[in-house]
Amino acid sequence: MNILRYILNFFLSLKTTLWFLGILLILFLVGAFIMPGNKAFQQLHSIPLIDWIQKQPVKDIWWLWGIIGVLAVIAVNTLFCSVDSIIKKRKVTQWLLLIAPQIIHMGFLFMLLAHLLSAFGASQRNANVMEGSRLRISDDTILNVEKIDIEIDYYGYVTAWKVDVNYISGNETLQTDRIMPNTPSVFKGFNVNIRNLKPHPQKIALLQVNREPGAMWALAGGVLFIIGIVILIAFKRKIDK
Repeated sequence: MNILRYILNFFLSLKTTLWFLGILLILFLVGAFIMPGNKAFQQLHSIPLIDWIQKQPVKDIWWLWGIIGVLAVIAVNTLFCSVDSIIKKRKVTQWLLLIAPQIIHMGFLFMLLAHLLSAFGASQRNANVMEGSRLRISDDTILNVEKIDIEIDYYGYVTAWKVDVNYISGNETLQTDRIMPNTPSVFKGFNVNIRNLKPHPQKIALLQVNREPGAMWALAGGVLFIIGIVILIAFKRKIDK
């Protein structure tokens, strides 16, 4: 029972948050010096983090494992403190003032969840494609490039462009779409952008296919974080008046 009490007090303590935030900053600083000098980190954005990290020697990424461990402790600490705060202050009259910090905490946890999901399933791929090119983006889906339309002015500069694509599974067309400037194609978690275009001697597009399964969770976390901050500021101004 004493051990359980010690563990509970550890995760309910604000000191735990402060100490582990300090450790986190130190590990980030260490990583900032190590990453630029290690070529292995250049592949980090092309495959899921969990797949990449298992293939690297511990001596090169010990600080990254440390960051993951520290974030796990901070996440549990945040959850415990939020529940404890609600239980202890459930009888307060200003309910929004009570719940605002917990909304901020929830937003933070959602953002951590987003990074965790992306660590398991995020990917990035670049490929040069022409009209008629087909690119497999998942086990059962192929991206087909139907048409590359590039408009060029008198001086030879590209003034506008659009790329028509469709998604195929077997003999079935699942979706047709058009990629334009600032308008990527989105399909079942995949985000398809055009990075570059070459009009001559043959129309070629540099296609980038991204998959970020944690994107919506990150958006939800950011929205909750902002809502919590706004509520706290509003009540602070109300109290000051």
